[in-house]
Amino acid sequence: MPHFYSEPKVSVLSRPSFMAPGHLPVQWMGESTDGERLAEFAGRLCYMSQKNPASRTTRDYLENIKKQGHGSVLEHANYSLLIEGVSRSLTHELVRHRAGFSYSQLSQRYVDESDAAFVVPPAIIGDEALTAAWKGQIESAQATYITLVEKLMDRYQWVDDKIHRRKMAREAARGVLPNSTETKIVVTANARGWRTLLELRSSEGAEFEIRRMAVMVLRILQTEAPAFFSDFETYVAPDRAEAARIAYHKV
Repeated sequence: MPHFYSEPKVSVLSRPSFMAPGHLPVQWMGESTDGERLAEFAGRLCYMSQKNPASRTTRDYLENIKKQGHGSVLEHANYSLLIEGVSRSLTHELVRHRAGFSYSQLSQRYVDESDAAFVVPPAIIGDEALTAAWKGQIESAQATYITLVEKLMDRYQWVDDKIHRRKMAREAARGVLPNSTETKIVVTANARGWRTLLELRSSEGAEFEIRRMAVMVLRILQTEAPAFFSDFETYVAPDRAEAARIAYHKV
């Protein structure tokens, strides 16, 4: 029996590490993270305002940056996340976000999907009849995949390189696997890119699964760098699923 995911799993892999140059000291004020200080340093460099004449905390400074729409300084802070328990349907949408993003995703050509997990579509969670019908189709597709790989390995016996032979078999057999097949992906983006993605994908108009993931990512990034994402508000939408809205658009 395959494993089924009913929600994604998100892990932080990397965050900014800021080393302030001694010859351009900033008068830091208030609590902040390395990513937030990096963005403030970059912004203050533009005007050589390191002495902090307005006596702003880092987070007040970045709140003003967002309000003014000067989002370019947010591009210096990069965050890498490992996202698991999401479907290939979701990642087809996710990788459309290009500016400021890098992706590395599990390859179905090289990885054996005989023991693949699958993601239950959020819309059918809680409905036993729909879930049972869906699982029946999933189990049939996975069984067909296993059979195809076995038969294709036999068909390509003339290929001496066994690794290449397996790749040939898996790349052909994967065609029967559904969009619900679970995948894993490493996503790296700067804070400005994350803001854009989260604004679009956590909104009420976003597809349910990617919206659920976006809300989870938002909460994690709000912990990682509150000043970058403090203007997002999560709420329960009329469709009874969580969504988020933003105060400062297109920063």
